Amino acid sequence: GSSLEPEERSMEPPAVPEEEEEEGEGAVPLSVAPGPVGCQLFGYVGIEAVLDQMKIKTMKTGFEFNIMVVGQSGLGKSTMVNTLFKSKVSRKSSQPGQEERIPKTVQLQSITHVIEEKGVKMKLTVTDTPGFGDQINNENCWDPIIKYINEQYERYLREEILITRKRKIPDTRVHGCVYFVPPTGHWLRPLDLEFMRRLSKIVNVVPVIAKADTLTLEERAEFKQRIQEDLKTHAISVYPQEDFDQDPEDRALNDRIREKIPFAVVGADQEHQVNGKRVLGRKTKWGIIEVENPAHCEFPLLRDLLIRSHLQDLKDITHNVHYESYRVRRLNESNRLG
Repeated sequence: GSSLEPEERSMEPPAVPEEEEEEGEGAVPLSVAPGPVGCQLFGYVGIEAVLDQMKIKTMKTGFEFNIMVVGQSGLGKSTMVNTLFKSKVSRKSSQPGQEERIPKTVQLQSITHVIEEKGVKMKLTVTDTPGFGDQINNENCWDPIIKYINEQYERYLREEILITRKRKIPDTRVHGCVYFVPPTGHWLRPLDLEFMRRLSKIVNVVPVIAKADTLTLEERAEFKQRIQEDLKTHAISVYPQEDFDQDPEDRALNDRIREKIPFAVVGADQEHQVNGKRVLGRKTKWGIIEVENPAHCEFPLLRDLLIRSHLQDLKDITHNVHYESYRVRRLNESNRLG
């Protein structure tokens, strides 16, 4: 990815030459063993303290996380974002009382909040896409979204290639795009397929079945299976992508996640009393749907993926894969023009 910034030093040991001969008689050529070799310590070194250093640094500086939500109006995108971050962070929540009109074209609107929990600060940017999929003719409605994502890569690249760079480059790149599939119970629409096919090449796409409480458990399972078949047939690689699993443990976890995608989710930002406890849920004529109860919906799986287990991985894949391919393409273009 990016080269080291001027103020930072690489923490990696210097590379050992393949073969090095000492001066003098009886010199023995040194060769590097294939791969790192375990070394027996004969006392306490304190290497693990680096984890505490990293934690302290992160708590001081905080970190950025940028998420995009895409789907037609009425699928509960704003509520879902509020449910994920347990706060009114969506665009609609920040503009209470304003009547929502569906725009005639796709518009992108971002809102940024700083969330703090147990001393850790997160600068969260949520980008909404009102107007997506709401027109009679939705042809090319993904173009403004692709343009926005690439603009953020371009902004980062321009900062990165400066001779005098900022110590910390502001990161507005989209780390994850949650795509809301309408709960039709049938197949993915051409719009869904075309959007995910195009976007999965430049950003981490996480599809979810919106308002899953409108489907029975059987309908939900069948719909999920059809979506998985559709994605496979059209060679659409959604997050977590199989190609980027390097660690066997990660692969096992990601395989379990891939079996469940798309997550069937229900959003709610209202609390209700259930068995003497306050729970986030939605009241229906059949009772309370508890959004954080895995028996009711798969919201906990989505939350864990985006925040608790894969947040850093989403950022890493964005930087090392999606941004990197954009960077290489742009620099090649510049070289050709130059």
